Amino acid sequence: MTFASLAPAYPELWLSVAAMALLLLGVFKGEDSTRLVSWLGVAACAVTVLLIWCQPAEALSGFGGLFVADGFARFAKVLILIGSGFAIIQSLGYIRHQRMERFEYPVLILLASIGMMMMVSANDLMALYLGLELQSLSLYVLAGFKRDSARATEAGLKYFVLGALSSGMLLYGSSLIYGFAGATGFTEIAQALKTANGAPIGLIVGIVFLAAGLAFKVSAVPFHMWVPDVYEGAPTPVTAFFAVAPKIAAMALFCRALLTPFGEIAAEWQQIIVAISALSMVLGAFAAIAQSNIKRLMAYSSIGHVGYALLGLAAGTEEGVRGVLIYLAIYLAMNVGTFAIILSMRQRDQMVENISDLAGLAKTHPGMALLLASFMFSLAGVPPLAGFFGKFYVVMAAINAQLYVLAVIGMLSSVVGAYYYLRIVKVMYFDEASEPLVKPVRTELAAVMGVTGLFTMLYFVYPAPLVAAAAAAAKALFP
Repeated sequence: MTFASLAPAYPELWLSVAAMALLLLGVFKGEDSTRLVSWLGVAACAVTVLLIWCQPAEALSGFGGLFVADGFARFAKVLILIGSGFAIIQSLGYIRHQRMERFEYPVLILLASIGMMMMVSANDLMALYLGLELQSLSLYVLAGFKRDSARATEAGLKYFVLGALSSGMLLYGSSLIYGFAGATGFTEIAQALKTANGAPIGLIVGIVFLAAGLAFKVSAVPFHMWVPDVYEGAPTPVTAFFAVAPKIAAMALFCRALLTPFGEIAAEWQQIIVAISALSMVLGAFAAIAQSNIKRLMAYSSIGHVGYALLGLAAGTEEGVRGVLIYLAIYLAMNVGTFAIILSMRQRDQMVENISDLAGLAKTHPGMALLLASFMFSLAGVPPLAGFFGKFYVVMAAINAQLYVLAVIGMLSSVVGAYYYLRIVKVMYFDEASEPLVKPVRTELAAVMGVTGLFTMLYFVYPAPLVAAAAAAAKALFP
């Protein structure tokens, strides 16, 4: 193995070295180093993005074909690193206020990011599992990071138990696929299916188990049961991280793991994706209506948005994958901005968690209320905000793939879902506050809100760069 053969994984290797170095820095400097380690972690994410940017445009393969760095992986990795960097920045004030300021926190986010980057570059079932478990082990710890909180401990335990179950299903599916295809590499499986006369029933069963394991990671129905409790129980910055980067990584992995090896038999797995997409959109729309906790509402919102993203995968086309990537980029901005606002507000020296606590926000903090309203309208898909275009691309991909019923379900679910987003706007602008919200002035959170708010509100002015980048990335899965 030479340095040249490691070239496809230079970004991951750099981030691994940086994470280990920051861990050592924290050990030697003690707990007072948390803020320094956090900002250095953000810098490490930024340098990793630059390394990805500097990689050649063509696809690179390494580690005997187990790892591939192509346009699709690079696009997803940049989104993952942006989400991870924002998650570290958002957590700075919270972990100090909640007395959970420990240097391991940003290091765990970096380690999870390495696992996510491995996931989206996986070109083999074994590499897929390694990346998935590296991500999951870090996330289990993050979910229960607030050790003196019973809710956080419960969230971490639930996530661990259900995550272990999903990993078992994924491994069982992988073993069936290996048994019937004779290979674990995506390219080799695709070649075997091209020469075979139809797909064996055992292979299709393996794909079902593989899809079930991945559906858990993207929190699609009916594998969503952990999401509301974990989102509510985990510390709010961890919830913000869970809602963004792991979702993007798992969704990108879902696309690669089905389209690259099993593209020849898309008709066999398309019905699975159609079913979980429709169920996710419907449950995400209706279950969120009764929620009074804003973190649980965002949990059901994320389930619904995964359903919309799966519309593009169900189409099984290059246009569909392009729509998924655009949707994930817009979803990143909307959720990061929403959680930045949630993290900015306190009442009675406690973090705001109930929707009713937002009453009167428009009178006390009109700028913040305007930003949160724009994020809510965007999540609901109201034009001309960015969220509308995200839904437009995936719905059009589904229509062009003749999935008319699924597209109609998506549009009707969006109408139902608009109710609970608009309810938040109504509470902010029309309800009277029982007690005023206190907004601590934190420069980093204001910057995050400003950047994501501008992207969400002004995306329609110049959407071409994102659309072109997503189109180029989607082509990598359809050589």
